[in-house]
Amino acid sequence: MKKIFILICILVLYSCKTKKVDGKLIGKSVSVNEMTSEEAIQKNKAYELGKRVLMTCNTSKFKPFSKSEATDKVIANSTEKKVKEIGAKYSLKYGYFKDLDFIEMVPNKTDNTNIYRFKALFDYAKANKELRVTMNSENKISAVTTKDWNDDFQ
Repeated sequence: MKKIFILICILVLYSCKTKKVDGKLIGKSVSVNEMTSEEAIQKNKAYELGKRVLMTCNTSKFKPFSKSEATDKVIANSTEKKVKEIGAKYSLKYGYFKDLDFIEMVPNKTDNTNIYRFKALFDYAKANKELRVTMNSENKISAVTTKDWNDDFQ
């Protein structure tokens, strides 16, 4: 009986560390206080590059990502035209973009990337948007997405 109890405890502990989201093995959420120095540097880069995208809401100007900042796929998908269109839509709907508030870093163990979640702050109170910046092991953006805000990672 004691062995069964210990086995159950081990399984419960293991299941708390990782979970599957959209078929990807996701690790435990990491707060800013729990980050390694490398993750903190990566978080700051994700913040700066993510902010650059959302500043398009205010200025209608976007400086495209370079090959040292983003993967080829991200560079191809984040054309100046696309980013300006999204920025104009957000500006009308949510008002002036103010800043990004870091919430958590979620490691994706399937492809060895880190997903940095930021709450996007706009003028209008109804603006509940999230910006996710995924950074790969080469310290490049491998994905940038916006979603409606949800307190839990999904």
